[in-house]
Amino acid sequence: TQKMAELLGLGDECEEGASGAPALAGSCLADNRLNLDVYPDCCRRFLQLFEGRRGEVVQVEFLRLSSNDPLLGTTLGILPHLKHLKSLVLKGGHARDEFGACQHGSLTSLPPDIANLRCLTHLDLSFNSLSTLPSGILRLPSLRVLLVSHNSLVALPKDFGSLSKLTFFSAMKNQLKDLPQSIGELALLQDLDLSENALECLPEEIGNLHNCTELDLSGNRLSSIPDSLANLKSLRRLHLHSNLLVTVPASLASLPNLSRLDLQNNCLRAVPPEIQASPFVCLRGNPLGETEPSPQADESSGGELRRLFLASGEDSFTVTSEGCKVVLACGIRFYFPPGAASDPLQIYFRSLAPKPQWVKLRHHDVLLSRVLELQPHGVKFQQEVQIWMPYASPSYETLHEREVVVRTFSGQSWSDLKTRVEQKRKSKKHVAHCSVLHFSWFLVVSRLVQNECKVPREGTLLFSSVDPNIKVTFPPGVTEETRSVKLQVLPISAEEIEEITADAGCRASPLLCLSQNSLVDFLRPVRIQLPLPPGVTGLNLDRSRLHLLHGDLEGQTWDDITSQVVLEFTHLYAVFEVTHFSWYWLWYTTKTYIGGIAKKVYERLRMYQVNFIALQRKKDPEQVLLQCVPKHKVDPVLKKLQDRYRGPEPSDMVEMFEGEQFFAAFERGISIDMDRPDCVDGRLSFIFYSHLKNMKEIYVTSPVDRKGQAVKGQVSFYRGAVPESIPEDASRRRKGPDSLWLATLPIKLPRLKPRWGENPSPLNSFSFPPLNLGNAETGYLTQANLLSIARRVGADWQTIGLNLGLTYQQIERIGYNNREDLDKQILDMLFSWAQQNSEDPDCVSKLITAVKESGRQDIADEVETIIELGRQKYRESIRRVGLEQESSTEDSAIAMT
Repeated sequence: TQKMAELLGLGDECEEGASGAPALAGSCLADNRLNLDVYPDCCRRFLQLFEGRRGEVVQVEFLRLSSNDPLLGTTLGILPHLKHLKSLVLKGGHARDEFGACQHGSLTSLPPDIANLRCLTHLDLSFNSLSTLPSGILRLPSLRVLLVSHNSLVALPKDFGSLSKLTFFSAMKNQLKDLPQSIGELALLQDLDLSENALECLPEEIGNLHNCTELDLSGNRLSSIPDSLANLKSLRRLHLHSNLLVTVPASLASLPNLSRLDLQNNCLRAVPPEIQASPFVCLRGNPLGETEPSPQADESSGGELRRLFLASGEDSFTVTSEGCKVVLACGIRFYFPPGAASDPLQIYFRSLAPKPQWVKLRHHDVLLSRVLELQPHGVKFQQEVQIWMPYASPSYETLHEREVVVRTFSGQSWSDLKTRVEQKRKSKKHVAHCSVLHFSWFLVVSRLVQNECKVPREGTLLFSSVDPNIKVTFPPGVTEETRSVKLQVLPISAEEIEEITADAGCRASPLLCLSQNSLVDFLRPVRIQLPLPPGVTGLNLDRSRLHLLHGDLEGQTWDDITSQVVLEFTHLYAVFEVTHFSWYWLWYTTKTYIGGIAKKVYERLRMYQVNFIALQRKKDPEQVLLQCVPKHKVDPVLKKLQDRYRGPEPSDMVEMFEGEQFFAAFERGISIDMDRPDCVDGRLSFIFYSHLKNMKEIYVTSPVDRKGQAVKGQVSFYRGAVPESIPEDASRRRKGPDSLWLATLPIKLPRLKPRWGENPSPLNSFSFPPLNLGNAETGYLTQANLLSIARRVGADWQTIGLNLGLTYQQIERIGYNNREDLDKQILDMLFSWAQQNSEDPDCVSKLITAVKESGRQDIADEVETIIELGRQKYRESIRRVGLEQESSTEDSAIAMT
């Protein structure tokens, strides 16, 4: 791209090479570029090209390869022959392990004669296995941009300062403990990123980087910083958050161009007045004014540990052998005891929306949280790490029937952890507390209370804690080897049975589920005691009306096994014997086809009655809120939204399963952005979870001309895929066009008022400079995109501006210059920031973080959607340009990567 060309000092040459130079022959060579990292066998392709068309390959100026390729070693020997090479990318991270984590590349060194690449200005070796910086790099005379992030570097060479032309250097997420004094010799360096390392001190010579505009030292172990940093007169942004700083020099406040000083999550108990008074300083997460850290009662394990408070947008932190306490912005907390990690370990985290294809809920489970992913997967800690996860409190009338557990994924199956439920003292919110020795995926669920025991050869007795009248007796000799047995009970009221069956004479006992960890039947019969259905006793019992039903573990079939077992009765109980475990249910009815009735009742017990709502913002009717709400929550939800939204009454009640998919389709002249990741065939995809929000806010448009009249459209809801564990005939009933429709609600878009750029608008005099923020690989934000975003900002523009790094003085000046015109204030703020950051490759991610911190998740979602579309277009262009003559088999392989 032109911006990267300017950063590399290539000028218009890059532009000509991209479009004006004659294309090299062949399907993989395009102009002077060779992009092969999209192929799993990229090195094989490169070697074939070099062997077949060496004369053309040695003229290549831009080369991208994956370092996850097993033929990388052979390929490295050829690279020094590419004397015209200006940009070389040898990144790992293209392959993933069994847990879905990115695998680092196999690159550990470069051939010494790599120094022959005298034209090389850009070198990217990120996501590899480098422990030392290859010596040949220091002899690259033209190198301007060097990226070695996500490696294992423990030190930089003493003569690192010999890279005299370096303007950009990133070594984030390594294991650097100190820096060479020669780093101060990088006189042209503008951007230095050393975040997420193990730096404990900085050399005074770092203050000689007089052209440095951005310095990122966050996530290290710095307890102090040298006074020489005050010599960096060009510095605009200084990131020092998540360190161990106990003091900072007051001279930092005098830096003339500094617009952002991030000191969050340190150990600062006192800050110089000059620093504290500066409007561009962020000090959250420091114990200011405290004489000593205040330990948290529920995490007290002796000793005072470092505490980290991570802001929204941060995705990692470092754990050392000293241990620490960590609080994420979403409320999740960790306690790493001293010695849990023997060496500094970088922890990465993500909060993911649950997807039914990999969140496997069992019968009667209820999801209570999003999915928490913690990396690195599989790394075993020396001591147990404690996790506190907030969750949506279940709203059951009889909580004793259910229990809350944290469920974790091992890479092959889900298992439940021993969990303790706690309540925060101030907020009264509930959290699930568990301990683990390794990290993977975690979520909180509510399940039926589970009683379990070990069954030895001598036999034992197992009771239900939900209903003590239910017990299972294991006689001596029931098994050769000890096995584990689990028991769950689902109580069912007479009112529920009557409502579903429409038969006042139907009664049923609690539903009993028994399971074991062995596939072998018991050697002797196991004796089971169940209470008789409500209203039935041994005195008034009509045995012809009593049926014992046996269900398979998926609830697909219910068989009447009354004639196959010996039923004994007491005044209150029925007793029978079995040799294998499953579901058991006592029914009392005059109906003959009792298996079909039980199947219908069981299916209905797993369903939720819900209503759909579709509301429009009062200040912006094009912003529509869609939500699927359980029936008993509709009134409180509407009351909460009524000040900001208006719309029709909720839909009629429908029934849905936990984890069931549904779609929302806008119809009759209303449309949405079809390129959204959650858009399938023009419809928005949802997954219903009874205790999560099931809500999306989306901007709608209309192809109809709204200047003359309003548009009266609608949104309709349709069923999608049902969970895998739903009975087959229930799934069958959900198929077909007539059974898919759920509800329709009206949406009205008012007449359009004149918009920016149209003739009654006062903004015709406001000029919008052409902009492309970002890069081709990650996607652009254009001038048109910024104008679209500006329409949604509203009165939050000042908060967003400050979070973007604008100073209070800049905000005040923008407000004064455009007083009484909110539209111009918003545009001036956005485009001022965009022009200042147009060359920053991370500017788009900083915009997303800023709007999230300002409480505008809706804007962040729109920007992320635009960027995702840009990434897709970039990948498609790579395939188009580099593979036009490749076989369809190879095309298919790329589509899968």
